[in-house]
Amino acid sequence: MAQQVEQLRADGVHKEVLREGTGPLPDFRDGTKATFHYRTLRCGAEETPLDDSRERGKPMELIAGKKFKLPVWEAALRTMRPGERARFRCDPKHVVLYPLVSKSLRNIAAGKDPLEGQRHCCSIAQLHDHYSLGYPDLDELQKNPQPLIFDIEVLKVEAPGSYQQDPWAMTDEEKLQAVPLIHKEGNELYRQGKVQEAAAKYYDAIACLKNLQMKEQPGSPDWIELDQKITPLLLNYCQCKLQCEEYYEVLDHCSSILNKYEDNVKAYFKRGKAHAAVWNVAEAQADFAKVLALDPSLRPVVSKELRSLEARLREKDAEDKIRFKGIFSQ
Repeated sequence: MAQQVEQLRADGVHKEVLREGTGPLPDFRDGTKATFHYRTLRCGAEETPLDDSRERGKPMELIAGKKFKLPVWEAALRTMRPGERARFRCDPKHVVLYPLVSKSLRNIAAGKDPLEGQRHCCSIAQLHDHYSLGYPDLDELQKNPQPLIFDIEVLKVEAPGSYQQDPWAMTDEEKLQAVPLIHKEGNELYRQGKVQEAAAKYYDAIACLKNLQMKEQPGSPDWIELDQKITPLLLNYCQCKLQCEEYYEVLDHCSSILNKYEDNVKAYFKRGKAHAAVWNVAEAQADFAKVLALDPSLRPVVSKELRSLEARLREKDAEDKIRFKGIFSQ
C-alpha cells in the first residue's frame, strides 16, 4: 500500500489517514464494489464543503473497472481498508470532471434524472460549452478548476459476484436485459402497496434507458424506440408520485411526455389530477376535457374526478368565507 500512496503523491494526490481500517487491503480487481461516504471540500483556510453523502442519507457505491468519470476516486479507494477514513487532496487535473459528476449525484439525491441537461456530446465538450449545470457552485468550479479535498470513509468492500449489481453499473446489454425485470418488480411492489419502493424501481429502469438514449442521436429511430420504452415507465413513476402527493414532479414529467406525444391519454389524465390537487382548476379541467376528446369511454372516470374537484372547491369556498368573516368582524 505504501507504494500506491507514494505513486498517488507523485501524481498530485496527497493522502492523510484519519482513522485506520481493519483487515487486509482488498485486491480491488475489476468488478469489486466499494461502498463509502464522501465529503468534498474546497482547498483553503475555510475548506468550504461542496457535497456530503451523509447529509443525503445514502453512501456512494463504485465498481472497479467500470470507467467511472472520476478515476481518482477509484485510485484512492485502492489504498484503503474497510472502516478506514482518509482525506485526499487532489490537484486540479484529477477533478476537472467533478462538476459533472456532482451534478449527476445531486440529481439522483433529488429524485431527478441523473443525465438531466447533458447534451449529446462528450464530457470534455460539455465542460467547454459554457452552459450552466444548474448549480452556481458547480458552475464556478467548472469555470475555474481548483484543487479539491475528498474526505472518504470506506464502509465495505465486496468481491465480484457477491452482490447484486446496480443498474448504473451495468453494461449496455445488461441494462436492456434488466429493464423488463426491474419493471416487473416495480409493478409487483405497487400491487403490494409499497409505492415508494415501486417508484424507486421504475426510476432505476428509466435511468437504464436514459443512459442508453444519451448515446443515440436525438430523433433517430433507435432514440425514438428507447423513448417509447421510457414513456410507460415514466407514467408508472408518476402514478406513484401522485399517491405520494408529489404533484409538481408529476406536472413536470407528464408535460415532458405531452410535448412529444400529444395524444397520450394517461399523461393528460395524471397531469389533470396533479393540477386539481394544487388548485390549478382551469388547467385540470382542460386536461380532463382532452382525455374525453381522445377517449370518450373514460367519461365515468373523468366525471368522478371533476365531481371531486367541484366538491373540494365548495369546501374551500366555505372555509374562505368563514376565514374572511372572522377577519372583517374584528
